[in-house]
Amino acid sequence: MNEVGAEIIVRGVVQGVGYRYFCHRHAVNLNLTGGVRNEPDGSVFVYVEGARAAVEMLIDELKVGPSSATVTQIKVKWMKYTGNYEDFDITFRGYR
Repeated sequence: MNEVGAEIIVRGVVQGVGYRYFCHRHAVNLNLTGGVRNEPDGSVFVYVEGARAAVEMLIDELKVGPSSATVTQIKVKWMKYTGNYEDFDITFRGYR
């Protein structure tokens, strides 16, 4: 299996609209690990690990977001898989 990590920064109207919960639900359904958190600049930061195909599927979902969000930009930085995460955390503090 081709496992990878990815740092994802999502910009737009993505705080206060259920975006982290949306991300969490999709990541868990795709068996991905890592986490998501709001950033002080109004963006949402996601770090995710798992099968590359599943990470790409999550990115496709994040481009749309929940119906109350407006995504204007997504930046993805591909990383090496570490295996350091057991689940997907919605109040992600352990990275960066």
